[in-house]
Amino acid sequence: MVSLARCIKTATKAFLRCPVCQVRPEPNLGEHLLREHGEEALKKAVLEAKQSGLSDVQIGAIFGITFRQLERIVTETYGVNISMLRQSRRITSWEPREFREETTTVWSYPKRGDWATHHGGYRGNWSPYVPRNVILKYSRPGDLVLDYFVGGGTTAVEAKLLHRRCIARDINPVCVTMTKEHLDFTPPETLFEEGPVFEPVVSVGDARDLSDIENDTIDLICAHPPYAGIINYSIRIEGDLSALDVPDFLEEMRKVARESFRVLKPGGKCAILIGDTRKRKHVVPIGFALIGIFLEAGFSLKELVIKRQHNCKTTGFWREKSLASNFLLLAHEYLPIFEKALSRSDRSSSHPPSNPGIGVRIIDPVPLLNHKVDLETTSVWILPEEEYNASLNTNVIQRYAQRGSYRVLSIESFSREAEPAFSFEPLALLFIKSPVLLEARDQQILHSYLELLKRLLGKCLPQLIPGGFLVVETRDVRVDGYIEPMGKYVIDALHHQKLWLKEIVIVTSERKSPLPPRKNDENLEIVHQYLLVYEVLE
Repeated sequence: MVSLARCIKTATKAFLRCPVCQVRPEPNLGEHLLREHGEEALKKAVLEAKQSGLSDVQIGAIFGITFRQLERIVTETYGVNISMLRQSRRITSWEPREFREETTTVWSYPKRGDWATHHGGYRGNWSPYVPRNVILKYSRPGDLVLDYFVGGGTTAVEAKLLHRRCIARDINPVCVTMTKEHLDFTPPETLFEEGPVFEPVVSVGDARDLSDIENDTIDLICAHPPYAGIINYSIRIEGDLSALDVPDFLEEMRKVARESFRVLKPGGKCAILIGDTRKRKHVVPIGFALIGIFLEAGFSLKELVIKRQHNCKTTGFWREKSLASNFLLLAHEYLPIFEKALSRSDRSSSHPPSNPGIGVRIIDPVPLLNHKVDLETTSVWILPEEEYNASLNTNVIQRYAQRGSYRVLSIESFSREAEPAFSFEPLALLFIKSPVLLEARDQQILHSYLELLKRLLGKCLPQLIPGGFLVVETRDVRVDGYIEPMGKYVIDALHHQKLWLKEIVIVTSERKSPLPPRKNDENLEIVHQYLLVYEVLE
């Protein structure tokens, strides 16, 4: 952890003394300014430090303020939550280098992307790789793209570069101004040779009210809503969803979902990036809740992509805290791709319903790694392909069976339903694996699977000690071209007063080489699964 003294030594020397009276402050510059010169002097000095290029950590150490306090000063001054006050306008490239369209359900961008006018100055804005992939896969040149949470204009810039028409809106007028600034460029001649370049239509607007847009007119919606209570994007703007708590945020998003369904053309797609949050060291599954809201509005789920975040600290202080307190740093977001189906008949099964018996097998012995491993500390586990199952078992058992014995069960297909009688000693961990889902192709199997999970919960929960854990491995299933979000369905099915959802873990394997490019009309390959980690209450 960086000390206050070290931060001050590495900071700009101009901020080691009070800018008003030149006194060396004790104990920190922020407290001195507030006490001797008032709040406005403190705000001015903080903004000057920000303008000089000091990092948030350095500013916090010099002025003795929290990250939230710094965010509020910036947002109150500029009307929008931005992380960089000095921005380069020099364009060095017009497209990402060596770009490949995504072919699987896990998207990962260690470098955010800075071609054209893209930059990370607007807090919480998404990597331009996300809208670029969505626009290329789910629209054609000349199609109309809508982003009603445009923020700093990332989607609008990509639409302009990719020859799509675009309606870009935000409830914050400062965001609208910022978006127009980022769209103030003339593309190179080569871009005009590929087709017409359309200037996006940018305006202030509320995503919950799209009444000026006619029914069935939008080809693609591509949006990144503000997370409930995670980052405040504005100050005192009525209708700003980032200021709401989770229940109110989700209720307002119902209006967004209904309007989205109305304006989208039949067959059109709606891509929404959303993440989870925490409350009292337990995950709050905002992502799955939002998926449910859009399904209730009439959408079908075409894809469910996991976007991996790369701004999580996994070493030093944060790694030790994760291990000591037994919680994972959130490192995933969801990108559901919804479709407004042409008709309800589109979802009719093309396969005859099957009703194979499914049952439970006890895994004993459990395959574990025979060498020491560093436990995963974020909510995305990238495991070696050649040691995938053993590495997964090792991480789960070493993390969640520290207080006693454990049992691993496997839900599998059988020629007839088989459910052995279980007689367990008190357990610190019950780990349920779900290989049956690898073979699932119709709704009947999924229904039987969820019913069996509920029966298992009733039988096994009494054996789990208070403070113990239930971990369910599950995965999304594609049925007739659409995704059944099994992570959400399992959470809905296992709702119980003695269980508290602690973690949602995304698990995937580390591929040695990328998959070959796929055609635009092909589905993404599902390469992730979930671990739903429940803590057993008293």
